[in-house]
Amino acid sequence: MLEDAGLFIEALGGFPGVYSAYVQKTLGNDGILRLMAGEADRRAFFKSVVAYAEPGQETRMFAGEVHGQIGFWARGTKGFGYDPIFYVGDLSLGEMELEEKNEISHRAKSMRALKEWLNGR
Repeated sequence: MLEDAGLFIEALGGFPGVYSAYVQKTLGNDGILRLMAGEADRRAFFKSVVAYAEPGQETRMFAGEVHGQIGFWARGTKGFGYDPIFYVGDLSLGEMELEEKNEISHRAKSMRALKEWLNGR
């Protein structure tokens, strides 16, 4: 089993996308907010894909997404990475309690899809 995820920002043509981890390490949230300065379209989404394989079987993939927007500033100290600048409704993911975040998160959705498939085998 392998999972990978990324942040895709509409105004930046899907950037950072597959480079999300590298961009978080090098530019960080402040760098993303600088890139978004003056942008009216702040739509973004996180996407997670889980790949599951067993010897001799076809690899199965399960995806999950959460849609929101990039805020104008970081808020919240919970979570990690881009959570303080990614807003769903009025809250950033960095402000949400873990239980609330897990209800909507891209990773939780992809893992739930894998779990449902495994339980139905």
